Parts: sequence; structure tokens; C-alpha cells
Amino acid sequence: MKNFDFPTQFRALYDRAVERYAQGRRGAETFFTADEQTFLAANGLTAQHLYDYAEDHNGYEGLPGPEHALSIELIRRDYFRNVQNGKPSAFVLDDTRLPAKTDAVQGIPWLPRLLPKARAKLRGELPPSLMYCCGGDRRFFREHDLLPAEFLATVWRHEHDDAAIVAWVVSRTAAR
Repeated sequence: MKNFDFPTQFRALYDRAVERYAQGRRGAETFFTADEQTFLAANGLTAQHLYDYAEDHNGYEGLPGPEHALSIELIRRDYFRNVQNGKPSAFVLDDTRLPAKTDAVQGIPWLPRLLPKARAKLRGELPPSLMYCCGGDRRFFREHDLLPAEFLATVWRHEHDDAAIVAWVVSRTAAR
């Protein structure tokens, strides 16, 4: 049962990645076995995704953590399987074209940068230089009391409507 067991398999791979990183192994391209890479690809994930989680887990007191990673990757997997029909995108986001980290919309810094990153995460188009739920993203999510996966799901629901996503963030921030 590969679908039903995805969370268990993902968690085991997450834990192995964290352990490998802690042992000094580096480089997403050689970090995983062929079987592990096959599992990742079949679920719309890349070695870089897990490598980034392992790197941050080891460097930032266990963050984002396996729970956040799983919830994010379940949304990515759902999009990959049901929107992309199991076919990865050929596009990769050009990180030099992202808004500046200090850019703001409706007085909310980081959000203009986070929107294209979240879309790229959803579609599997993040370059190796970017991570969805990196330290800056986590600071944003904490400040606005948002779950990273919840934000990603909202981006999917309003994939082509920045104003709706911004309005959702504003309403959630005001409701705190």
C-alpha cells in the first residue's frame, strides 16, 4: 500500500535524512539511495526538499520539524498527483526575479516574496537555492500565526489570485 503508507514512509525518510546530515553527509544529489529517490519522485518530491528539511532540522533546533514537513509535502503530493497528473513541471523559478525580502503588501513584509515561492513549491518548481518554510518563511508564519501547510493550501485554492491570498493573510492576522 504505497498511498496509505506515505506518511510512515515519508517520516522514516525524513528521520534518515536528519541522521545523515548530522553525521556530516552533504549534497542533495547524492544524499539518497536510488530507491529513496524513486519514492520521492513518485510522490512529486525531490531530494532537495528532504535535504533542506534535514539541514534546517539540524541547524535550527529541529525546525521546521517532521510534522510541518509532512503536512507541506502532503499538499505538494496531492497537487502533483491530481493537478499535474503525476508529471513534474519542466519550469524552475528564477530566484533572481523574486521580490526583495523587505518588500511588503498591505504593510505585510515578506508576503510578496512568499507568494511566488509557495506557488513554486506547490508546482514543484523551486530551485535548489530556495526552500519553502525556510527561516524567513517560518518567521512570517509564526508572526501571523499561520501553518505553513495551511498557507500552501490557500495558495492552491487561490492559485491565480494574489488579492484573495493577501486578504486571507490580513484577516487571519487581524483575528489573532
